[in-house]
Amino acid sequence: MAKKTIMLVCSAGMSTSLLVTKMQKAAEAKGMEADIFAVSASEADQHLESKPVDVLLLGPQVRFMKSQFEQKLAPKGIPLEVINMADYGMMNGEKVLAQAESLMK
Repeated sequence: MAKKTIMLVCSAGMSTSLLVTKMQKAAEAKGMEADIFAVSASEADQHLESKPVDVLLLGPQVRFMKSQFEQKLAPKGIPLEVINMADYGMMNGEKVLAQAESLMK
């Protein structure tokens, strides 16, 4: 399977970095090659222009930006979803990774 790029967007990029670490561990455990990274909402556009992204997940704290991102991502065909609040709160890397995988199929 080709390496997948998963971008997480949150308000500052800080809280989500712990989730990224847990998702990377879950991906390694599955033998999945993935580039998983978190950026702040203000940096998201730069990253979308500079690297190919397979899926974008929004942190629950920026769910209000979903329609803005949908408009930006639709022409690129990049799937988008808001991370489940319970999984985010529990920092459940496996479940959030599974959510990202289901969007990429």
